Amino acid sequence: MISDILKPEIQNFIEANIRKDISKLAFQKNPFPEIDFAVLLNQIAAKGKSEQKLPTWFAAKNIVYPPKLSIEQTSSEETASYKAAIVSEKSLIDLTGGFGVDSYYFSKKMESVVHCEMNAELSDIASHNFKILHASNIECITGDSSEILQKLNRKFDWMYVDPSRRSDVKGKVFLLKDCLPNVPELQKFYFEYSDNLLIKTAPILDIAAGLSELTNVKAIHIIAIENEVKELLWEISKDYTGSITIITLNKTKEKTEKLDFVLGESENAFYGLPKKYLYEPNSSIMKSGFFESVSTKFKLDKLHPHSHLYTGNELVDFPGRTFQIDEVIKYGKTEMKELLQNKKANITIRNFPETVENLRKKWKINDGGNLYCFFTTNMNNDKIVLLCTKIKTEE
Repeated sequence: MISDILKPEIQNFIEANIRKDISKLAFQKNPFPEIDFAVLLNQIAAKGKSEQKLPTWFAAKNIVYPPKLSIEQTSSEETASYKAAIVSEKSLIDLTGGFGVDSYYFSKKMESVVHCEMNAELSDIASHNFKILHASNIECITGDSSEILQKLNRKFDWMYVDPSRRSDVKGKVFLLKDCLPNVPELQKFYFEYSDNLLIKTAPILDIAAGLSELTNVKAIHIIAIENEVKELLWEISKDYTGSITIITLNKTKEKTEKLDFVLGESENAFYGLPKKYLYEPNSSIMKSGFFESVSTKFKLDKLHPHSHLYTGNELVDFPGRTFQIDEVIKYGKTEMKELLQNKKANITIRNFPETVENLRKKWKINDGGNLYCFFTTNMNNDKIVLLCTKIKTEE
């Protein structure tokens, strides 16, 4: 398959149609009978998906792509680069290599990287692409990662694993033992081949649940891009029994927001009614659950134990969105009709009994504009609406 895709006329066809509608292209006659048209269309679609997420791959000539779903599920270059900054020393084995984005970035930091992948076709694709990208220090091995570890029988400075959830697992509960490979079951085995593990999990994994399944956790990194949590990284060190650091990171076009916490730190939040400014934490902090610590770290009052909004009279550099509170109104029929009915506003709810959709419908509030409305509950358990203006922050 790879040799067919690399033919110059096929590569030219892919480039010429990268901006085209795939569904419309599918109705055209296949200009290259020697290759399955579905395979060719996938190359176009997958490359298109890579433009923003994987610019290095997108910009390179003669890159071969896996099914589009693999591109959607792989790490972005931004998150892969962050992971590479965590590891150190000389050697690393990637137990779940996939398309190879993480392995590629690890290879920039380590002297040697082993890329393990059970799917032979995907392993071949990754191997080909590494040559195109001049990543000569990556060795691709096809097969089960546990068997590969036993066969190689050597110690690595770091081991990386990105377990995938088994398709036969039903329901909303997400546990690491429900994934392949089963990291909690294999952790002791992994320590025979490396003292340092880096585990990537999906944002849906509950941090407390992860901690109940894993041992020797040193740090948990919560990585968000443009205020959307993309992945959790679990840094594990053999025999480590110290405190666990929670690292929250949110990268936006304007700035990088980073805030660390220590698991088990006992801090009491300050509480108060709305003041001049309103602060909304970014998604990585929201995922961390360190809501009381935010209050003490920034000397801000929390509006309510369950509202997770903060207020103060001083403007502080805050990891999230900042607003000036223009007016505070009681949530009631008269107040809403006078101030918001038939207006344009951006609506956020925090600890409030109604949905955004219901609020828009009930009060005929249109989306958009420069007005930001926070429907929430204050420390006196009153339902209130904060009418705000967003404050733009610079890096």
